[in-house]
Amino acid sequence: MRRTIQILLLALLALTSVSAFAGEQKTTKKQRKQLEETQVKYDSTMRWGTVEDMLPYLDPAYAKEHPLTDLELRRFEQVKISSYRAGDNVPLPDGRVGRNAEVRVININTQSERSVRVKEIWRWDAEGKRWLQASGLPDLWQES
Repeated sequence: MRRTIQILLLALLALTSVSAFAGEQKTTKKQRKQLEETQVKYDSTMRWGTVEDMLPYLDPAYAKEHPLTDLELRRFEQVKISSYRAGDNVPLPDGRVGRNAEVRVININTQSERSVRVKEIWRWDAEGKRWLQASGLPDLWQES
């Protein structure tokens, strides 16, 4: 009897956790697939593209609040990204998606390489029916 109650409680707890996660995740299967496709393209652009290639991925609202200066854009020309490894997507309560990435950066002038950890936030744009990077370009010059 006691074992049966324990099993029922564990099953109830598991169902509660699953339903809480499902309520937290406001994206459809199609949106999640589109997010993965967008992120693959973004990762490739970060690794092989230029800073100008990265800009279309940025959320226009974020870009308006945090405009990139000419100096910031020129700083990206001084580095080469040698590796961009993103972690798993984590659904956030507000419907956005977060993930961490490790970026290996080479200074073109000194040829020194270092590792930078970045956090990304992705937002679904219902009007444009696409995912946008809502946390800006990575800060490749942060202190370790």
